[in-house]
Amino acid sequence: SDGSIRLHQVTSEYPLMQWNDSTNGQPVIALKWAITRPAVFFVLDASSNIYIWDLLENDLLPVAKQAVPSENVVTMALLGEPEKPNGLLGIALAKASGQIDIQYVKKKWALP
Repeated sequence: SDGSIRLHQVTSEYPLMQWNDSTNGQPVIALKWAITRPAVFFVLDASSNIYIWDLLENDLLPVAKQAVPSENVVTMALLGEPEKPNGLLGIALAKASGQIDIQYVKKKWALP
């Protein structure tokens, strides 16, 4: 609820990494690991901002932030085929109105 993100290992109750205030204090609505690239994850906050984290590029801050204009996004899901080397990765965004928006991620964050 405070925008903190913690990375845990299943064998320990203590986080391996913790990023405080990672969304400028906005609650985290959803967090999804990329299905085509293990070091990348996406965070959706309550202000409809999407943060892209690539732990191989920067493990302190997100590598990109994208605002979704005009309407509240209530959840997200990732689309892709990890068994195919094309690196196609999409984000399905569900808006409060019931509309679904699909955006594709740049190849540098999607390629295995």
